[in-house]
Amino acid sequence: MKIYLTNVFVDDQATALAFYTDVLGFATKEDIPLGDDRWLTVVSPDQPDGPELLLEPSGHPVVRPYKEGLVADGIPAASFAVDDVAAEFARLSGLGVTFTQEPTDLGPVVLAVLDDTCGNLIQLVQRK
Repeated sequence: MKIYLTNVFVDDQATALAFYTDVLGFATKEDIPLGDDRWLTVVSPDQPDGPELLLEPSGHPVVRPYKEGLVADGIPAASFAVDDVAAEFARLSGLGVTFTQEPTDLGPVVLAVLDDTCGNLIQLVQRK
């Protein structure tokens, strides 16, 4: 068994796609129209056949309070591994990304948390 797909709920799929590809550096894997929405996934360019992240529309009524609750409590919706959190923090800050937590050394890991502009907090993690 392996992880094939996970998701983040996004307020606007076009905005999310631009952020996740142009800013974070993921690559579009699937972009299939489904009525007003799309089956829209991104992958790491280093693992094009690896796990996919579905940029899922936030239209279901339970999603908004779920997302708002996570953000209010500072809980990331997803966690992405990076080689160097400090370098990613500097690169992304230079692109205007807002961080809710700057790089923090927690012993075995260094992490930072950013706002994905789509209603989610995303954690960046570097294993030491």
